[in-house]
Amino acid sequence: MRIHIVYGAREPARAGGLLEALARNSFAVSVGVRSKQVQGLLAERGCDLLLLGQTLADEDGLTFLKALRSRGPTRQLPVVALLDNPEAPVALNHREGGSAAARPQSERVPTRLAFFQFGADECLTVTQDLQEALARIKAVLRRTQTNPPEEVLRLGEVELNLTSYTLKVSGREVPLTSKELDLLYVFLSSQNRVLSRPYLIERVWGYNYFGSPRTVDVHVRRLRQKLAKAARFITTIPCVGYKLTPPGRG
Repeated sequence: MRIHIVYGAREPARAGGLLEALARNSFAVSVGVRSKQVQGLLAERGCDLLLLGQTLADEDGLTFLKALRSRGPTRQLPVVALLDNPEAPVALNHREGGSAAARPQSERVPTRLAFFQFGADECLTVTQDLQEALARIKAVLRRTQTNPPEEVLRLGEVELNLTSYTLKVSGREVPLTSKELDLLYVFLSSQNRVLSRPYLIERVWGYNYFGSPRTVDVHVRRLRQKLAKAARFITTIPCVGYKLTPPGRG
């Protein structure tokens, strides 16, 4: 069964790249620009996840999210916010209405935090890396589905199970640390792309990591050791980083 996602936003074309990526990954996506249109889509179909923009054509996303969480049938619906300006300040008492500009500065928080406080399961930006956005959406679905289907990435004898977070090489389970799993996921989801060390640090260790870029080399070396013969798929690009090359494309 295909997973159905409803996307509600004033300008859905701004997320065109993400919507195309979702379609390529076998998601069924319906789009609405007004609150009643989105509510209709949620009522008509078996929606598995709502992708909600910062604003709809007739109201802001926070107001819509508050109403959504107040209704019985949609209280538990997974919601991923897709924000234009996640750091823009918004009044904490937005839910009671009133002018945000008139509120004290101490009562204002970034839009991203406000969406989380109002019940969003995840917050992304319209400029988010597509692979990361897809991974985060899938992670929300895994957390919220009662019986999520197993998702497995395969390359030759390598099988990375994203549901159980396990790796098998030639049918044998191989233990990995969380960073090694994250690193292997980035490689498998970015085949034939040259990945620089700064890019890998951003994807695996996060924006706030200030350690040496050489930590990437250490983890790649350990990952290669655990992959055994399958380590041949990961090639070093001198002075840049690494590249995962599928069989037959070397």
